[in-house]
Amino acid sequence: MLSGPVDHAHAIVSIHPGTGGNDAKDWAQMLLRMFLRWAERRGFKTEMIDYQEGDEAGIDGASFSVAGDHAFGYLRSEIGVHRLVRISPFDANARRQTAFAAVEVQADIEDEIDIVVKDEDLETTTMRAGGKGGQNVNKVETAVRMKHIPSGFVVVCRAERSQLQNRRMALKMIKAKLYELEMQKREDQAAAYAASKTQIAWGNQIRSYVLQPYRLVKDLRTGYQDGNVDGVLDGNLDPFIEAYLLAAAGGTLKKGGVTEEADAP
Repeated sequence: MLSGPVDHAHAIVSIHPGTGGNDAKDWAQMLLRMFLRWAERRGFKTEMIDYQEGDEAGIDGASFSVAGDHAFGYLRSEIGVHRLVRISPFDANARRQTAFAAVEVQADIEDEIDIVVKDEDLETTTMRAGGKGGQNVNKVETAVRMKHIPSGFVVVCRAERSQLQNRRMALKMIKAKLYELEMQKREDQAAAYAASKTQIAWGNQIRSYVLQPYRLVKDLRTGYQDGNVDGVLDGNLDPFIEAYLLAAAGGTLKKGGVTEEADAP
């Protein structure tokens, strides 16, 4: 189940809120906690790379690294759009709302695969990191925004206290993205890559988390479901990951999306 060429590698995870306003930003933050708790349960080491708070609630986006045996092999099962259905805490009329957030996972392969990035292909700008962290973080331009001009990839790293550390982490993220792109070309998976960039909205999700009017988490690719929503959101993801890896290895994996029974307990 973990026989992919880079399944053994560490992972870099990025979470982006989609349609749903404050509910989507809050949902993205809930997913961030879920993955960090999962990594903690497995004894994996995590490090925050980028964290952007939302204006009113949740997060506008976050990226973090996961160091552990086969971290990428496990977490590649989480790539896609995750859907939440609940009574919105941001709705004065307490109506049921649907929110979406996308999860991207790349293999952290800098130390084992030689991806050459030329200095002239990089466009780097610095800025003040802002937020908590003391005077150095707020007054000195420690945050780094790096763009790989040929591919158009852009990453931002502001978590470290020094500009040099942020530059190194940003370059690592660029290399991981370039390697992922190269692997997809070699395996003729251009269609799958395009699908991962589809709109974060209805019809593209891989897993549905329903808190109202009943409680159920259901994976639309494997059919696996669990009524213990609180346990799943607290990091109990292993049954879903195992079901995905078994289905992928056996060739029975279904395409994500909305199905008629997606909302049925």
